[in-house]
Amino acid sequence: MKRIIVIGGGAAGLGAAYKLKRASQEGHEVEILLVEKSRIGGKVATEMVDHDGEQFTVDGGPDCFLTEKPAVHRIAQSLGIFDDELPTDDSRKKTLILSRGRLYEMPDGIMMFAPTKFVPFATTGLFSWPGKFRMAMDLFIPPKTVAEGTLNDETLEDFVVRRMGRECLDRLAEPLVGGVHASDPTMMSLAATFPRLLEMEQNYGSLMRAFLASRKKVEQMRKKYPPKPGAKPKTFFTTMIGGMQRLTDGMAGAIGAENIKTGVSAEKLERTEDGRWTVTLSDGSVETSDAVIVATETFAAEPLLRGVDNDIANALAGIPTSSSATVSIAFEESEVGIDMNAFGVLCPLVENRALMAATYSSTKWPGRAPKGKVMFRGFVGGPQNQEIMEKSDEELFEIVLSEMRSILGIRADAKPLFKRLFRWHRGMPQYTLGHLDRVAQIEERCEATPGLALAGGSYRGVGVPNCIESGERAATKVLTEWGIELEEDRVEEKRAF
Repeated sequence: MKRIIVIGGGAAGLGAAYKLKRASQEGHEVEILLVEKSRIGGKVATEMVDHDGEQFTVDGGPDCFLTEKPAVHRIAQSLGIFDDELPTDDSRKKTLILSRGRLYEMPDGIMMFAPTKFVPFATTGLFSWPGKFRMAMDLFIPPKTVAEGTLNDETLEDFVVRRMGRECLDRLAEPLVGGVHASDPTMMSLAATFPRLLEMEQNYGSLMRAFLASRKKVEQMRKKYPPKPGAKPKTFFTTMIGGMQRLTDGMAGAIGAENIKTGVSAEKLERTEDGRWTVTLSDGSVETSDAVIVATETFAAEPLLRGVDNDIANALAGIPTSSSATVSIAFEESEVGIDMNAFGVLCPLVENRALMAATYSSTKWPGRAPKGKVMFRGFVGGPQNQEIMEKSDEELFEIVLSEMRSILGIRADAKPLFKRLFRWHRGMPQYTLGHLDRVAQIEERCEATPGLALAGGSYRGVGVPNCIESGERAATKVLTEWGIELEEDRVEEKRAF
């Protein structure tokens, strides 16, 4: 019997442990212990709020995932909750951007930050005419010269300003692209976050030409494969009925409570002379295993790996993090006094607002609020406003409420039905320049160390599907070392051919 300890019970740790559990169910002699210091699910946190006998669904961390990424769909099918996946209500789809103190609707045809339709782009007040002309110059600016076979990384700021100008960065790219990663555009590695943009430049010579080609392909595919009558719409984002925690709770239930230990943290990790591992926990107990998967944030993983492999620890120390918080606020719909037909508002850094963005949760996701009620979710923090995280909960509530009134236009006399705040201390890894080199070093050192693997959103993607896949890759690494191959992996290999 091989024993594996998984440290960290977020999406990555659950992804690893659930795959190990499936190995056990296939008859392989594998035993699992998942250790989590606080709550299972990590940042995937949903609270069902009861207000006067009516329920609201509040996601405190990620409220959705990219539909095109298969990991969540695959896990949901395995758990029997695939039918509970929930698409966005695209009949009310609209994104607003704050620019020079006013709200503008994002022009139709914008893909990432490149316009693909002339009239909406030409008529929007989001950009000045000099800004529009500068963005259009992307069609004529030659691609950056790079060595063959390389992406020649650069920051989001350098890339966008070089191709489409400063105004495009400040008014569109930063809130759209940088906001997904809560990152500083002056430090953000494009090769680590959106390598497709670098590839597009090299392949098409222009981002606008690349996205025009992409839009044409999408339209052709829609004509060739129209949606089946009565089928669930396929939207850009998807969530779960009842909140994203439905997914992580389902994974934890499948892993089994007998294989999970919460309320304790890993304090020390050591490799014994015979190649096994010992994990000293905060309650003083010591667990021994044949392998260990570290699926925590980098700042928690680094001291555990220090002494085990200092090269890994040093690389982990080079991955910075930032803190953030979400604040959800509900109102009577009749009191807010604004048009609720929008998914949300983006607030660029150049606007100097405390609010980074706000989601109209009850519009974007059907069923998140009872009929006649509405709910918004605001985001604060990020690498360029860490000072705000020193505020008390009540101060953050008041800041977000004030910003929503000022920016969204919510009436001053609209009384909140309830407020919920979730803090994420150092919860967002920053993919800065050199990130891929650091990750490669970590992976190479782990590959050279039997029984050791790392997983999480700090390496090759921050979304829930990325985290699950990271955990699964860590489990596969350990199982492969023992000559164990799962049936699902053999099926995937056949599909690849």
